[in-house]
Amino acid sequence: MKRIALPLLAIAGMLALSGCQRDEPREVAKISGRMFVFNYRVAIATYLVTLQRIAPIRDGSTVEATFENPRGGPDLTSREKIFPKDEKITVQSPPVECVKQDRPYKVTIRIKGPEGDILQTIETTIRSDTDQSLLPAKPLVVGPLYTPNPEVFKPDGTTDMRPVQGCPAS
Repeated sequence: MKRIALPLLAIAGMLALSGCQRDEPREVAKISGRMFVFNYRVAIATYLVTLQRIAPIRDGSTVEATFENPRGGPDLTSREKIFPKDEKITVQSPPVECVKQDRPYKVTIRIKGPEGDILQTIETTIRSDTDQSLLPAKPLVVGPLYTPNPEVFKPDGTTDMRPVQGCPAS
């Protein structure tokens, strides 16, 4: 009887411990897209990452991202609320300057539960297939009627399409 009781006791203990596992799945989302977006009309570049939800996410959860600053200096951050019914989660950085073609830039995304607990951390890099020096430093248009920007399109017929200045060499 003792020979049977000991293995049964071990199995019961393992089942009890398995009940203490974390309720949340280890992965709630996966990367479905990542790129730099260059908006020539307003002369702004941003990081854009899309995530595909692969597990339920509770109401009140958030996504927080840190983006390497291409100009140098501290990382840029963004924080957004996640809506449980959304299948895709979009994460966009504040505007960036000095993006270099083919250079990897680090992005860290943390999905947090309503209480602030980290459900998942995703680390990735993003490379641009375009150098930001092709983007003008000033918006091409101003106002709601898309009026040509007089700082770019001068009254004498010349244009100022210079890119952002003062970018680090690499």
